[in-house]
Amino acid sequence: MALFRYPRPLPSEITPKQIYLSRRTLIGATAALAASATAAEAAPLQTHRGPYSAVLEPTPHEDVTHYNNFYEFGMDKADPSSQSQEFQPLPWTLEITGLVKKPLRLDVEQLLKSSEIEERIYRMRCVEAWSMVIPWDGIPLANLLRNADPDPRATHVAFESVVRPLEMPGQNGGFSGIQWPYVEGLRLDEAMNPLTLIALGIYGETLPNQNGAPLRLVVPWKYGFKGIKSIQRIRLLDHEPPTTWNRLAPDEYGFYANVNPQVDHPRWSQASERVIGARSLFGARRQPTLMFNGYGEQVADLYRGMDLRAHF
Repeated sequence: MALFRYPRPLPSEITPKQIYLSRRTLIGATAALAASATAAEAAPLQTHRGPYSAVLEPTPHEDVTHYNNFYEFGMDKADPSSQSQEFQPLPWTLEITGLVKKPLRLDVEQLLKSSEIEERIYRMRCVEAWSMVIPWDGIPLANLLRNADPDPRATHVAFESVVRPLEMPGQNGGFSGIQWPYVEGLRLDEAMNPLTLIALGIYGETLPNQNGAPLRLVVPWKYGFKGIKSIQRIRLLDHEPPTTWNRLAPDEYGFYANVNPQVDHPRWSQASERVIGARSLFGARRQPTLMFNGYGEQVADLYRGMDLRAHF
């Protein structure tokens, strides 16, 4: 079988082989030192590089874990790392129900030991016009859904996050516009695409609380808000489910949320993006936004014949 072909990266994105191998060696050493970590702390993952991983230079770990949105812990970019320390990601059960022949209740601690975990180095593009490159560790969502045996009537997949206001201060009088739980959705064919991942870790370790522990959705050709965090339930449906930001502001956040430099947000351009962790002579480096975030070869056929301006 032919290897998966990724979009050709920019020369500045390519990590020299010796540096990449050194990174993996460092992760291995860190894993040995962290063997006694508690379940709520970052613990090492046993991963392998599957055929869907690209050679891109990752964004610095500090930026990925301290500059992100997770409104359950507050509105500021630094809030998730400072306000999520009381959150308990384990034990955790993931339910897969709805239009399936074999409903599942999955123990996440068992998933963390799965031989199916792969490293996927993906570009991540936020709707706010900034971007990162993140080395995720996870299981293809298609693998989990196949185990549940979808009913032929199923057309969509709905995701629901956890509600714990005592541990998630943003749910307790935080951003009042959001109806908790946070919900998201995909078409079934999008969910089954080989790129779609249920992430359990980053940088070879379990997900930190602020990045969506213990598991989150990663759909690299869509804007980052589609990547629902701390998922508790997945349901297969025969209709399009509501999604949090589309419900809150449908004129700004469409159901599809595909990265598209030709469709601006009502309040800013999407033609270019600020690269987090990268600098130039003129300050923060910017680069042109790629259609489907650079993954068009793998996903464009999903939208053949659709008006991507109307179905944004």
